[in-house]
This record gives sequence, C-alpha cells and structure tokens, in this order.
Amino acid sequence: MRVLLTSVFGPFAQDDEYGSRAINPLELYHNQVTRGQGPFSLRMHHRSWGIMLIQANIAVPSTLLDFPTRERFVEELESHQYDVVGISGIIPNVGKVREMCRLVRRHSPTSTVVVGGHVSAIPGIERVLEADHIVKGEGIRWFREFLGEPVDAPINHPAILSSFGFRLMGLKMPRGGGDPAATIIPSVGCPMGCNFCTTSSFFGGKGRFVNFFETGRQLFDIMCETERKLRVGAFFMMDENFLLYKKRALELLELMKQHGKTWSMYVFSSANAVRKYEMRQLVELGVSWVWMGLESAEASYAKLKGADTIALTRELQSHGVRVLGSRIIGMEHLAPGNMRQAIAHAVAHDADSHQFMLYTPVPGTPLYAEMEGQGRLLEGVDLADIHGQYKFNFKHEHIERDDSKVWLDWAFQHDFDVNGPSLFRMMRTTFEGWKRYRADRDPRVRARFAGEAAKLKNGYGAALWAMEKYLWASNESVSERIGDLRRRIERELGGLSRIIDHVVGPVLLWSARWDAAAYPMGRPLEPKTFVDRRNW
Repeated sequence: MRVLLTSVFGPFAQDDEYGSRAINPLELYHNQVTRGQGPFSLRMHHRSWGIMLIQANIAVPSTLLDFPTRERFVEELESHQYDVVGISGIIPNVGKVREMCRLVRRHSPTSTVVVGGHVSAIPGIERVLEADHIVKGEGIRWFREFLGEPVDAPINHPAILSSFGFRLMGLKMPRGGGDPAATIIPSVGCPMGCNFCTTSSFFGGKGRFVNFFETGRQLFDIMCETERKLRVGAFFMMDENFLLYKKRALELLELMKQHGKTWSMYVFSSANAVRKYEMRQLVELGVSWVWMGLESAEASYAKLKGADTIALTRELQSHGVRVLGSRIIGMEHLAPGNMRQAIAHAVAHDADSHQFMLYTPVPGTPLYAEMEGQGRLLEGVDLADIHGQYKFNFKHEHIERDDSKVWLDWAFQHDFDVNGPSLFRMMRTTFEGWKRYRADRDPRVRARFAGEAAKLKNGYGAALWAMEKYLWASNESVSERIGDLRRRIERELGGLSRIIDHVVGPVLLWSARWDAAAYPMGRPLEPKTFVDRRNW
C-alpha cells in the first residue's frame, strides 16, 4: 500500500483557466495583511500543514507533494504506483482539484482518489469531482481508519518550519526574516463559531473543535523536540483560540519556567480570551504576537463582547506584544455613510499589522446557508473568486458589489497611509517591550527581550533608515515617526547600530525603489515544490 498526498498544482499568482488569480496569490501576508504596503509588504510562503500532519500519522509508505506543477504531479503518478492519491485544496482551487482528479484517472487509473480540505465543503462537490471519497473535516483519523491503522493512536507532530522564501524590499532575506519559527498545531476548529468562519464550520461548528493535545506537557515535549530538530526558539501556535484553553497554557508556562525556556510564541486569540490572563502571565509564557479579531462595536460576536479592543491593543503593545488585528469589511450594519468611519475605527487601533477581508458567505458556513435561504447569493460568481479579497458574492442591502472592492482597497491603503509599514510598527512594539523588560526579575524574560533587541541593534535599523527615506516625499508624518524610532534605537542600544543603519540602509532603499518600480503590484512569487517521502 502506497499513498500520495498532494496540494494543488501551481502556478498560483496569475489568472488561468484552473482558477488561479493574480489578486489571490498563495501568500497569507501579501494577500490579506500587507498587500497595500508596496516594497515593504512581508513576502513569504507557508507549507500545506494539514497533509504534513496526515503523512506523519500514517504508517504506510507515503509521498507528500507540496506545490507541484501540473507536469510534476503527472511525473509522480507515472513514476510510482500509488494505491491512494489524496488531494487537498481550498474552495477557490476547485478547478485544480477537478483537473488533478482527471489526471489521476488518466495516468494512474487503479488509484483510489481521496479529496479533502475546505474544497469538500462545496455543496454537491461529489457531482463535480471524479473522486472515490470526499473527506469533510479532520483527516488523520479518516486516513487511519481507511488504511486499517489504529484510529486513536497518539498524534505524532512533525517538525514544521512556519514559513519559507522570505523576501522584503525586493531582496531575499534569511530564514524567517532572521527570526525563524516552527509551527505547532494543538487543535483544529474554533468553538466560538462565528457565522462567516470556514475553519469553525469545517471542524464541527459552534462549540466544537478537534483537540490533538490536551495537556501543556504534551505541547512542551513537542516544542522541545522541534526546537532540537529545527534549531528554533519561536513557535507559531496554529490554533484558532490557543489562549482559550487556559489550564493547558498555564501548565505549559510552568514547564517553561522549570526548564528555563525563553521561547517566543505567536498565537491566535479572541479579545476576551486575552483578557482572562494577567499581562505578566502572557509575557512569561513568551507571547510576543497575537492575531486578534477587531470587529466594530456594532458587530454582535461573543468573542468581542464587552471588549475595548483599542485599549487592549495599546496595552499589549506596551508589553512588547505585537498585534495583528483582523477586520471584516462590509458587515450587514454597514453602508456607504458609515463605512469610512468603520474603517477609520479599525485603523485607529494602530495594530502592528492589519488583516482586512470582505464579509463573504463561503460554502459550508452558516452565513452561506443563511444567504442562500434568503436568495441573496449572486448568480454567476466563479468559486475561484470567493476568497474575501475581491468583491462581494452576495447582495448587500446597502453596498454594491463593485464598491465592495473599492472599500477593501481603501482600507489597506488608509491603514498604510496613517500607520506606516507593518515592519516599522513591529519594530516599535519590540523596542517598547525591551525598554519595559530589559531589567526584569525573571532571567527568562530578560533573555527573550534581549534577543529581540539584538535584532534591532544589528540590522533591523537599516530597514528603518530605508523606510524613512523612501516615504519622506509621499508621507512626511510617517517618515518622521520612523526616523524618531530609528534614532531612539540607535541611542538606547548603541554599539554599531548607527553605522550599520547608514551603511546597509542605502542598499535597502535602492532595492526597495527598484522593486516598486519594476513590480507596482508586488513581484509575483511562487512557492517551490517540496517532495517528502516517509517509510519509503
């Protein structure tokens, strides 16, 4: 028995007949967070973590093909005889999944075809694809049962680098931008159950989730092993509400204290989950980055009930915790008359980064079912265009479809115009954290912030120099704030920081200007192909 697990084929950052869209590249940050920031957009790719986790938890010989070309996928089918071919994709990539099913039937006709991922949530998907099995929800247990392996065996967590191919200001950068992180997946799904959330609905909906690791001890052991294998000290906790499970988080904290771990953690969390902790607990836990929903005061979501998110953002930043805020554009209560105010409220958070996404009924979510029942879904909208970064796919009571894109684009631009590059904001928060905790009583905390300050001292300031000069003519206010931060860092951290800034800064400035002129919408980037064989 041999299994091939594969993501859909590239290229991705272009318009083609299979559903790729230039506006929807395979880059989380450049697509949804920093896309309006020109050469200062954070450019990177992420592996297909779901199929990596599945491969690590089946015993049969397997191959994982991540981001193949169409030709490379065919080559793999013809080079090896696979009993099972598992294809994972998201809804906009349904055209690619359909083509890959067809290619399996042609080049490996005896293979059983299994399709999973969010694409499986499309109503009637069974009639669209030539697949033998459609897997909806978590795939580890499904594959184990299908292969006749112990379904409830302990979960084996692979060592996963969080990102690869990092670029900034037109240049290739060190792994992880000089601060590489590993990805840890404690659970999938989210019990908060927001009606537009594909993750929550895909893994069971409101009140449900799939927990892979129940205890802090389990996470600690995995993180120690990953630290050893990948030589990292930072971890991206890929869990929609990591801090919600406080008992597990505090058990992890105690183990970190006992063993002197100075790890940094990047987490998702709701505002209310963050407020369940003392700031001291978050700092000692190593939380240095939080992705948090910042919906408007009129939005009725439990995760934000009673939360002053602007005050919370300021408090987190004052403790050195970088905040990636998330705002949904175009909710039901919004209209042209108050849309500008709603976006301005989001921008007023001055979060270190800000994700903007259109309010989008995605197949499989409660919102989609609601809109379908009301007859408000627009006809003729290609599934490849339902991703939240283009236009509405439903009839909004107050906002026209074409205008939805105008508002979305303005949100990104306004955030950049008012607050400046995310890279600058993140450095500012890091600096504030170092000032607050550089003499902390806990040697773990001191060491973590000293490590972050070292990056500011040894090169990051050159990026500030380049941003300051680049923006001087177009945005003097932001340029002055960047320059003020650079000078404070040079003064406080001393050493060679000023010399490095003035030597390396002009190189980054030239590169940023060249990249912006050559690629006004951002350089098209494609992920490289990965081939991982296990028990082969």
